[in-house]
Parts: sequence; structure tokens; C-alpha cells
Amino acid sequence: MAIPVIFAITMHEAAHGWVANKLGDPTAKLHGRLTLNPLAHIDPFGTIILPLLSYLFAGFVIGSAKPVPVNFQNLRNPKRDIIWVGAAGPGINLIMALGCGILLQVLVLLSIYGLSRYRIISMILLPILLMLKEGVKWNVLLAIFNLIPIPPLDGSRILVGLLPHRQAEAFSRIEPYGLLIITFIVFLNPLGFMSHIIWPIMSFLTRIFSGMPVF
Repeated sequence: MAIPVIFAITMHEAAHGWVANKLGDPTAKLHGRLTLNPLAHIDPFGTIILPLLSYLFAGFVIGSAKPVPVNFQNLRNPKRDIIWVGAAGPGINLIMALGCGILLQVLVLLSIYGLSRYRIISMILLPILLMLKEGVKWNVLLAIFNLIPIPPLDGSRILVGLLPHRQAEAFSRIEPYGLLIITFIVFLNPLGFMSHIIWPIMSFLTRIFSGMPVF
């Protein structure tokens, strides 16, 4: 699980910086964040401590990487470009989930058609299949969870870009309380938001990308 998770987080954060750089803001590039080196994106609390605590006390894993620095005032069209910067992370995760799913199905077919009878190939194939399966799951989780429109999640950036200026400014005022709101939603699940909306969407997409029956 570790390799797909680290790769998913690294690509997610690098995508934000890459798109911001293309749209006029070189902040991430100047801070050395346009890299696929996972050490540049690991946050001690969000990437290590929070996943452990959530698993121990809630039975599932949530976490985050070190946010990529973006100065939205440097963007050529801040109101529009904030949408693309925000969508870049979830977008690359969905592309990676699809890629992992396609490779998973190809290797499953190869296994079915006889490659698994060779012991050495079977020994190599099994961990790859398991990593691809985890790659689908964790990339979907990162994409959908980050699309929740609560700061500092990516969905909030997209929403700010879509809202009129006055409403966007009012919405941005909740950012100092964003992590508290996210913690409340995840652990207390008000109105079944996580159990009836977010988790079913993740499960549905994971099954589709993995080539599993939806119903």
C-alpha cells in the first residue's frame, strides 16, 4: 500500500504546482515543489501522525501532504485559474486511478491466459496486482475527498473560482476553521455525509476503475 499512496500524494501535489506555474505563478517551482521526490511533499502531521490517529481511533485512514505554495495573485486570471489549480490534484489522481485500473485488468487477463503457471512470474505478478489495486483505491480516495468544498481542500478553491466575488470572499472567511470542520465531518459524520455520500461515491468509482461489477 505504501508505494501507491506515496506516489498518489506526490503526483497530486506536484500537479497543483505544475498547473500554477503554467498559469503564471512560479512560487511552487521556486520552493522546489515541482518534483516527484516524495520527501519534498511529506508533512509530519498530515502524512504520518494524522493517518495513524485516524486509523487507530476511527478505523479508516485520512491524511494530507504538505500543501504546495501558490500565490493566486500571480496567476494571469486569478478568478478562473484558481479553478484549474484546484482541480489539478484530483484530476491527476483520477487519471492515475484509471491507469492503474487498466493495467490491473491487463495483468489479470495475462494471468488468466497462463502466465501465472510460471512460478517466477507469479511471484512478481501478485505484488504488482496488489499495488495496482491499492493504487486505484487510494487515488480515488484522494480525488473525491479533496473535492469536498471545505478549505483547505481543493474543492474549496474550485468553489471560490465559481462563486461571484462577494460570495467567494464570504466563503473564504471560514478557512481558519476549515480543519476543525473537516475533522467534525469525518469523525462525527453529520447527516450521514461521509457514509451516505462520500464513501459510496468512492466505492462506485473504485469498482468501475477496477473493472468490478457496480451492482
